[in-house]
Amino acid sequence: MNDTAAIVVTYNRCDMLKQNIACLLNQKDAVCDIYVIDNASTDRTRETVQSFSDKRIHYFNTGANLGGAGGFEWGVRQAVRDGYKYVWLMDDDTLPHDTALCELFRADEELKGDWGALSSAAYWVDGSVDNMARAKTGLFSRVSDEAVNSGGLLKLAGCSFVSLLVKSQVVRDVGLPIGEYFIWTDDLEYTGRIAQKYSIYLVSRSKVTHARKENMRVNFAHESPDRIDRYRYIYRNDVHCYKQYGVKGWVYLAVKFTYTVVNILLRSKGSRWAKIRVVLEGFREGFRFKPKVNYVNS
Repeated sequence: MNDTAAIVVTYNRCDMLKQNIACLLNQKDAVCDIYVIDNASTDRTRETVQSFSDKRIHYFNTGANLGGAGGFEWGVRQAVRDGYKYVWLMDDDTLPHDTALCELFRADEELKGDWGALSSAAYWVDGSVDNMARAKTGLFSRVSDEAVNSGGLLKLAGCSFVSLLVKSQVVRDVGLPIGEYFIWTDDLEYTGRIAQKYSIYLVSRSKVTHARKENMRVNFAHESPDRIDRYRYIYRNDVHCYKQYGVKGWVYLAVKFTYTVVNILLRSKGSRWAKIRVVLEGFREGFRFKPKVNYVNS
């Protein structure tokens, strides 16, 4: 068993997963075991994983679609219980460059172990900085292209699960990602929780490609009508996440709510009132949403 387990959450994207696993197996100067957390896919995910003969790969089927958040909670718990010193979280569309993991551990040496989580620099398929995974340096600020490309270390306030190395002892201390979030904001809630007690850094020398279809952040105004109901999760989860920051958190939520509604009214090509209703329902549900933070041994 290696010290590190890569936690890859997947659902019905076996072709992308195959590329992800190949990248993980080809890491240079650092090795990891691979925990594939399958949210009950209905495609050939199991067969895809079994097509690799490497014993470092471990396949788990959760038995239901737990969403990305539930998958990470499930996988991190399993890996920490199994005795790994580090867990390396990522989606199935993350393609780590061949030195991604070793650069994270070089940062560990540089920091003399004084960190709780380390984030890789994420790029889109054309080599530009990935906007979806752009880390946060504060409640209202995100890292610049210059910082991502700097080759140095930058302290963060929160970041995504596109490529995040976390110490297992930190997981035992602060708890697991909140599975009840299902999708969206689970990464910012979790890294924000870690940042309250430990330091989080962007390691810009550690690079991954985030192979999404588009290089843009979530924009509800442009979403098609058949997908709008799922956005209730993001606004519900945002309320739960950011209200814990006190006055600054409430200001952030007020600004986001106003911007989202205005953006829908000005730029949505249809279903404006249906989208606004989803935003209102999500925010309202967030005030009642009280998910539990679970721990490894709970």
